[in-house]
Amino acid sequence: MKRKITLFEGDGIGPEITAQLKRVFEALKLDFEYEEFLIGQRAYEKYGVLIPEEAIESIKRNKIAIKAPVTTPIGTGFKSVNVQLRLLFDLYVNFRPAKTMHGVPSKYDNVDIVTFRENTEDLYVGDEYEIEDGYVAKKIITKKCSERIIRYAFEYAKKNNRKKVTCIHKANILKKSDGLFLKTFNEMKEEYPNIIADNKIIDNACMQLVTNPSQFDCIVAPNLYGDIITDLIAGLVGGLGVAPAANIGEDVAIFEAVHGSAPDIAGKGIVNPTALLLSGALMLDYIGENYKAYLLRKAIEKTIQTKFKTKDLGGMATTEEFVNKIVNLINQSVL
Repeated sequence: MKRKITLFEGDGIGPEITAQLKRVFEALKLDFEYEEFLIGQRAYEKYGVLIPEEAIESIKRNKIAIKAPVTTPIGTGFKSVNVQLRLLFDLYVNFRPAKTMHGVPSKYDNVDIVTFRENTEDLYVGDEYEIEDGYVAKKIITKKCSERIIRYAFEYAKKNNRKKVTCIHKANILKKSDGLFLKTFNEMKEEYPNIIADNKIIDNACMQLVTNPSQFDCIVAPNLYGDIITDLIAGLVGGLGVAPAANIGEDVAIFEAVHGSAPDIAGKGIVNPTALLLSGALMLDYIGENYKAYLLRKAIEKTIQTKFKTKDLGGMATTEEFVNKIVNLINQSVL
């Protein structure tokens, strides 16, 4: 029986890398049926909305989606597509693993960090109002949302034999909001005595990440700090072009490449599809196709160590040549 997947090919380079993702899934002999929809800039131009109702209904039915980068039109007053989807489906976990790969240009060779970013509150609720000489933005941190993201991080560490969870905060200044997040972390860590638990103030954490990233294992953070450090950590392993991501709720998950839609290189056949392919591997893990996820990651890693890699990774291959090599390696495996 075919598994239905909601698929958004996105804007800019999105259609190109989505086509390559489908090729890889076909090579892995995955029996998927795609429900495809436009969202973002192209959807707005065609329908006057960023996320058509049919796309929302598809996610509700299928409970799983994967999306290429999208563009939110400037000056329209819309929230970003990503924020809308996270709030609409209560995707409270932003899951961002980052690991150095041989062959990817990087100053580091020892990074293996998984970040859990709270995805539904903090400043991203977008609640702003005017005061006499400016504006105020509300920062919302609740016990409920703090508890569920922190527990998710500890449970992941426990199930995946990770040794340490670090809480990121600014509780020295924001004593009530960030103080609640840190207090919740300190209470919950008592339930996991076999996992090292520590905390770092966000500014110090950023410095420590670029000076000694190997000290970090799992990180849990409120929305804003998580947004900042996940991109910083991606930079440690080669950039957003090799950074997968997942947004996970109680019964819905959306997997995505978090880099931009890069319209300036769209259609030139040179884009690096690694981030979306690795996000596809996260999706395979999520649905229980762990061995095929493993094969996909290994094929990507081996390809990056050859001449068949894209220019941004230090090679000269086209997008198609890069994925041809990945597909060939998959075909050489026993499925």
